[in-house]
Amino acid sequence: MDGAGLFSFPHPVDEVSARLVATGVVAQCAGILATGWTPLLVVLAWGFVARVATGPTLSPLGTLVTRVVRPRLSWAVREVPGPPKRFAQGIGAALSAGALIAVAVGAGGTAMVLVAVVLAAASLEAFLGLCLGCHLFRLLIRLGLVPPETCEVCVDLWGTR
Repeated sequence: MDGAGLFSFPHPVDEVSARLVATGVVAQCAGILATGWTPLLVVLAWGFVARVATGPTLSPLGTLVTRVVRPRLSWAVREVPGPPKRFAQGIGAALSAGALIAVAVGAGGTAMVLVAVVLAAASLEAFLGLCLGCHLFRLLIRLGLVPPETCEVCVDLWGTR
């Protein structure tokens, strides 16, 4: 893994761990949509912000997955690039923080729509291995909006090189 220290993000990332974290996000979002419980929305938003800043280090869900759940599974490690996963976590952070702000200003319906978007994206990651944020990240590289050296593996979006 590249980078050490508190404010680093793993590169590469274990795809199995990423999908397990996404499964936890699905459960949190389902709980929020079912109950409207604001403290769970705070936990969701904190988790995303923590994972963007430190990978699994300060994220309760990330820590649970990487230190407790994943080591007990015999599935092979599947390494994928870290930068697109961090970008995807950033989108989740923006959406969940936006939902939290919406609740704070009395726009509960807007908050639930944002949580539903997170639920949909996390479900695709958890159950199908489809990371929408990762695909968007690669498209941004292709469009020249993200420098290719950020993730050289990501440059060849459609396997054309």
